[in-house]
Amino acid sequence: MTQTLDVTGLKCPMPILRAKKALAQMQTDEVLTVLATDPGAPGDFEAFCRQTGHVLLESTESEGVFTLVLKHK
Repeated sequence: MTQTLDVTGLKCPMPILRAKKALAQMQTDEVLTVLATDPGAPGDFEAFCRQTGHVLLESTESEGVFTLVLKHK
């Protein structure tokens, strides 16, 4: 199952907190796609995944919107 979380317009730490809450409702190997505009989001999500064991599958940017794809541990 794949879910999309739109946190565009939110600043740190809100994108991470919203993603953490969404991931808590998901099962192992499910995928969460996060859409964010905070310029710090890619680095924040890399660190978040390192600390929590989730996997950052993809981190891209297009027209100021970051797409971060996480796989639940």
